[in-house]
Amino acid sequence: MEYLIIAIILFVIADILIRFSLKKAKENKEKKERSSALEEGLKIDFSQEAKSLKRVIVENPKARILCVDDEAVILDSFRKILVIDGYSVDTVEKGKEAIALVKTNHYDFVYVDLKMPEMNGVEVTKLVKHVRPDIDVIIITGYASVETAVETMKFGAMDYVEKPFTEDELLEFTNRCLIKRKERIKKELGPTVHIAHISDFENREIDQFSIPGGVFISEGHCWLSLDEDGTAKIGVDDFAKKVIGRIDEIDLPNLGRKIKKGEALFSLKQGKMTIPFFAPASGKIVKINSQLLDHMDILEMSCYDKSWICKVDTDNIDDDVKDLKIGKTAVLFFQDEIKGCKSHFKALHEARSRDNKSAEHNGSYFGKIEKLTEKELDQTIQKFFRK
Repeated sequence: MEYLIIAIILFVIADILIRFSLKKAKENKEKKERSSALEEGLKIDFSQEAKSLKRVIVENPKARILCVDDEAVILDSFRKILVIDGYSVDTVEKGKEAIALVKTNHYDFVYVDLKMPEMNGVEVTKLVKHVRPDIDVIIITGYASVETAVETMKFGAMDYVEKPFTEDELLEFTNRCLIKRKERIKKELGPTVHIAHISDFENREIDQFSIPGGVFISEGHCWLSLDEDGTAKIGVDDFAKKVIGRIDEIDLPNLGRKIKKGEALFSLKQGKMTIPFFAPASGKIVKINSQLLDHMDILEMSCYDKSWICKVDTDNIDDDVKDLKIGKTAVLFFQDEIKGCKSHFKALHEARSRDNKSAEHNGSYFGKIEKLTEKELDQTIQKFFRK
């Protein structure tokens, strides 16, 4: 037994070392490729776009950056530091050249020196934000001009970086700005709704909603898919699952029951709360997914496919599906429901505040069912599930 344990430990250690070695080899390979791209990029003449332009493009960049500074040594530092770390970088020495490039190229960031002849950093910031408000502007400044750099943020600059800077300081700052940019874009775009193959649905991010291709969605947030034998699988959709959050129990329907469209079909339970779901089609219940009762983790991974609640031998499916959503109409329906859900939970929060009740509200509504009062739960069910 001891030898077996030792063998297992050695195997685990060897596996870790191999993985680490492969990761380091991959990183070294990427660095060599980026160093090569840096050398090759500097040999190419881009003067037709801008006289002082130097461009280095890397494969699958973290972001594309335009740096503007009248000091060539600063631009050299930006290229060498950022390209090796995985950024594509364009550099120019004049503000006018930068504005021309912004009009014809895509950039995520523009780094611009505050003090430059002809057109200074403030003027460049204003013009960039006017021409391309989606681009984030970073001010490059010396210690003596930090106050002016902060003032420039009133015109739309995201942040400022002081020079001189070390390699680590610039990388840390840039990576931090990239995270901030991604979070801002994510917040502005809001939750996304995807139609994709069922195999792509596991492990989606919490603010991404899924609808399988070919699946119908009811206004009460049940999904329905048709099998070749004419029966219909029915389950709870991604919107409902995310709003409810944790599911403690499923109240399955009775096998053999005749159900009419719009009647209560099954319920999900969370603690003492029960959320009913209503039949999207009429027919006889011919099978129930009792496996879910012992394996709730299946529902956590994906609420579609294997997470169906019951199968119904439909009576009049051609007419029933006329009231259901599929494809683009399902996506639009989800998007409307997401907006409505945000407004609904915001209104509940404001009502609690007026009644001097403690309540949290961070703009999210994921898993909020468990924090509702009985009255609030009934209002939520009426608005989103009892349709």
